[in-house]
Formats: sequence, structure tokens, C-alpha cells
Amino acid sequence: MKVAIVHNTYQQPGGEDVVFAAEKELLRTAGHQVVEYTRDNREISSYGFWSRAALAARTVWARDSHREIRALLARERPDLAHFHNTFPLISPAAYYACREARVPVVQSLHNSRLVCPALTFQREHRVCQDCLGKKFAWPSVFHRCYRGSRTQTGVLAAMVAIHRQLKTWERLVDCYIVFSEFYRRKFVEAGLPAEKIVVKAHFVEDHGVRQTAGSYALLVGRLAVEKGIGTLLKAWRGLHHIPLMIRGEGPLLQEAQQLSRESGGTVQLVPRLDRHELFALMQGARFLVWPSEGYYETFGCVAAEAFSCGVPVITSRIGVNEEIVRDGGTGLHFTPGDHGDLATKVEWAYSHPREMEAMGREARAEYEAKYTSERNYRILMDIYGKVTAVAKRDQDRESSWRDEECWAFPRG
Repeated sequence: MKVAIVHNTYQQPGGEDVVFAAEKELLRTAGHQVVEYTRDNREISSYGFWSRAALAARTVWARDSHREIRALLARERPDLAHFHNTFPLISPAAYYACREARVPVVQSLHNSRLVCPALTFQREHRVCQDCLGKKFAWPSVFHRCYRGSRTQTGVLAAMVAIHRQLKTWERLVDCYIVFSEFYRRKFVEAGLPAEKIVVKAHFVEDHGVRQTAGSYALLVGRLAVEKGIGTLLKAWRGLHHIPLMIRGEGPLLQEAQQLSRESGGTVQLVPRLDRHELFALMQGARFLVWPSEGYYETFGCVAAEAFSCGVPVITSRIGVNEEIVRDGGTGLHFTPGDHGDLATKVEWAYSHPREMEAMGREARAEYEAKYTSERNYRILMDIYGKVTAVAKRDQDRESSWRDEECWAFPRG
């Protein structure tokens, strides 16, 4: 199969860029032909005044990307096009190029941009769904939800609204991929066609199962309020007898450093690690703490990575977190923002190593069932197969109709 993959990379590389690269490698390793079209947001920094002024318009319809993708499709003739991010330099105009070339479209929804310009269902460190279901996301514009700017938020909201009016999202995308049932429900609630949305979780590397029960709690992630770091730091002020390793950076780094000093060495901050070192750190943990509370994660790669090591996870009872971690099965739940409840669950988990080892075995089984590259590839091929089959059926039907019209109304 020949697949065109399309992605607008970010100025600061993030999770979407990682997933794009991983899926590209997955396809190539399996022997598929991969045709790549990318734009890089760093090129915006070289724009002059008029190019920057025109950026809002190209967010809605990027003529150059439309033209280039149309040429690529005509030259390469792929079986389908798989999009990751199109904002802002590619734009939904690329879908129209695919329709003109009769190439079916798969779109991975890495964030909630189509229903929430903030991308996270978050405002002021709390969950916000004010724009969900609205034809135009005016609350986000009023609250400056995208980059603290009414102008930039308005451009994003307008792009989504215009293409909603044009029925772009409904007609020109053959299949949407989301990474959890939770987000599938959110997008259906927002108006995307339920029959076009498929759940395919991310896959993570397998670095092997831990060989010991683990000797410390572990936190890996951005040190920010919405990540639940404030709640975790409050909880650990009464848990100095339980070792905690923190790997992360962010706005609350100083608060984490202060806790480390107060703990007398029980709480330690770990410097930046490579992937091998990070998994070694994870394999030494008794459990991982994933305390997000102020927004809806789109997925939990850190939890899937812990599962691959046979490490259970303590997480907040919210959104995707609650879906990925089974309470009493692959880990424990606590009430979001409740540092007392978190402290209680941590205390129990650390004092019950046998039970946590059993949860670790369940976590590893969950990884093998859901988050391996092999399973991800099978699901991806099933999606591709169904999309191309439907596209071929529709094209054959259209060709048949044309033949009938030509027979009924001969020319010349």
C-alpha cells in the first residue's frame, strides 16, 4: 500500500511530532511505500509583514499547500492520505486536493482543536467545555484561550466554523482517529459523525518488565498546575517517609525543589534522561503517579510506558486517566485536586507491595493487549483497508452512474 502522510510540525517539538515519526517508521518497517508532505511552523519566523498579515487567511485556505499536495497526489497516486496536523500552514484546503484526486482521507485528532481552541478543554487551570457544541467558539475568543490572544483565538475559531459551514469536517474526511473512548464521545457530542470516528490508542516501546517490586514512587511529566503537580507536592508534605523521584520541568520546578530540600533527600529531582535511562528509572519504581486534574489529556503515553514495564499507576479520576487506568486493576484512582485522597492512596500502595506487584502484572497484560506496535499496526491496517474499500466502492458506483448517463444521453 502507498500512503501519503501529511503533517504540520510545531516550533517546539511535541507529542504529535513524535507520533507522526513513529507511525511513519511503523509503516515503512512493514514494507509500505510512504510519501511525505510536511510544513514546519518555524518558517513563520521568516515571514515579512504581508505574509504575517495573510496568515489568518491561509489558516482557512492555504493555496500553496493545496497546490503542492494536489501535485504530489497526481505524481505519486497513493491509496490514501493520512493527516496529522494541518494548522496553520497546510489548512483544510488539503482535504479538497485529496477529493479532487479521489484519494480518501484519514485524520488523526491529536487534540481538541475542532471543538476547543484552547486545545485542552482547559481555562484558568480548570476543565472547561463552554465551546463544546457551539457553531462558533465565541467563549474562547472572549477569554483569549489560544495563546492569550483574542485575535489568534478568533482566527482559529473562525477556521473551524467556516469549514463546519462548508461541511468539510463531515464530507471530506473519511475517517477520524482518536486515542480513547472518552475523546470519541466528546467529538460525537461536538457534532462529528459517530460512524467516522475510530479509537486507536498510541503504541509505546517495549523495554522489558521490571525484575523487582520497586523502591520508590515516580512522577514523569511537566511540572505545571494543570498536571496536578501542586496537589502532589501538598500530598508529599506528609509523606516524607516514602521516596519520590521526579523527572520533569516547568513552572512549578522551584516548588518541587523546595519540597526536595525539606524532605531531607526522600524527594529527588532527576535530570533530563535519554529514553533508555528513563525506562530504567521507570523499571525501578513501585508505582507511577499521574495526577492531572485541570484539563482532559488526549492520551496517557506515560501510563502506557509504565504498563510496559509492569508498573501500576495512581491517577486522578478524570477523563482519559480514568479510562486508561483501571481502579484496583492496573492501579488506583484518587479524587482530582484532593491531596488528602492522593496521600491516602500513595500510603496504601507503598505499604502493600504484594498487591502492587499483582497490579503490575495486570498493567503489563494491559500493555500487551492494547499498546504494542504490533496491535497498533493491525488496527491501522484495518482502518486503511475499510477506508480504501469504501472509496473504491463509491468510485465504482459513480463510474457506473456516468456510464448509464452516457448511454441514456449520447453525445454528438
